[in-house]
Amino acid sequence: MLRILKHGDQVVVYKLDRIARSLKDLLRIIERIEEKGAQFRSLTESLDTTTPAGRMLFHMVGAFAEFERELIRERTRAGMAAAVQRGVKLGRHYALSPEDEAEALRLWFAGQMTKTAIARQFGTHISSIRRAIKRHQERQQPSLLDAA
Repeated sequence: MLRILKHGDQVVVYKLDRIARSLKDLLRIIERIEEKGAQFRSLTESLDTTTPAGRMLFHMVGAFAEFERELIRERTRAGMAAAVQRGVKLGRHYALSPEDEAEALRLWFAGQMTKTAIARQFGTHISSIRRAIKRHQERQQPSLLDAA
């Protein structure tokens, strides 16, 4: 978007925190908009960056938006840590149940079916079968740490 701006254009955002992740990024984006001779407008914060008071308010609102994002990030990390302590497994669930994965591995290592055929039989993607095989092979190989 910044590449196609021309003198007299106006960039309008609903809320200031939607345009950048940090105050530093926000300032850099606004500077590029102004270098092009364009204007910036935030509908929620009613900012006018053409006046000294507007620029000051812009910096304050940007700093608060960054602070709010940091608080959200902190709460998210704390929530994830608490979930891990409760034994919750983070991330996506495996596409196959442990029983189906064992059967898929048996079929693959017995040479009875291709990865594609196994994926079709279990109604999953071939990449899920590849990951299951890789996990199995990694579990079978002793780690260098185990030898010490």
